[in-house]
Amino acid sequence: MSFKRIAFAASEADSAQDALIRLRHLYGSVPMEEADVIVALGGDGFMIATLHQVMARRTPVYGMNRGSVGFLMNEYDDGDLLARLDAAHETVIHPLRMRAVDQSGARVEALAINEVSLLRGTRQAAKIAVSVDGATRLDELICDGILVATPAGSTAYNLSAHGPIIPIEAELLAVTPISAFRPRRWRGALLPTRAEVRFDVLEASKRPVNAVADSAEVRNVASVSAAVASDVNLHLLFDPGHTLDERILREQFLS
Repeated sequence: MSFKRIAFAASEADSAQDALIRLRHLYGSVPMEEADVIVALGGDGFMIATLHQVMARRTPVYGMNRGSVGFLMNEYDDGDLLARLDAAHETVIHPLRMRAVDQSGARVEALAINEVSLLRGTRQAAKIAVSVDGATRLDELICDGILVATPAGSTAYNLSAHGPIIPIEAELLAVTPISAFRPRRWRGALLPTRAEVRFDVLEASKRPVNAVADSAEVRNVASVSAAVASDVNLHLLFDPGHTLDERILREQFLS
């Protein structure tokens, strides 16, 4: 790949802002809408926010870690950036499209790069029915919540909820309960990426549930569906030997 017009974006962290000043001085910068590549400086949360900004333009994003974990980021180094961009490997991912209906009947649609999650809104456990492609698979799940994760998001909240790590090219989604009470032994499911998952909130007025697609939250939902948005392509760039495939594979062997 060869990129001529670079746009830099940075989180509010001091380390990211310092890097932004230095990199703009070294390499110049163009507005994001004119760039053929975007270099994001921050952590994974900032990378997710940047990808949401460029969804319509499909501009590739190369992240450099100026945050904490930096799973979606490359190592920070302000030298030889143009050569690193030229040598970078591209990974294309697809977000989830969440369609939520709240208790008033209002409909909200949002995209999620990592996961769509449902979370109880009060002290009482949620009661949720789970359907896949129109067929009910769980009549009632009593839990703190449930989520659907993409392969790219499987190492995030999904992993914290004891869900499986999914290789980026596996074409699978993880459906993972959060603190399931009944059925106690259900640990979740792996579904093909063509599947549509639907959650219906039972006793919604007594046991309110909120839905979240990345940073977009819908409160007091009645139902939520999630399916891969195959029409939306997100382009991430990684250094050779540190691709997203390799990172997810490595994560499976950490003790």
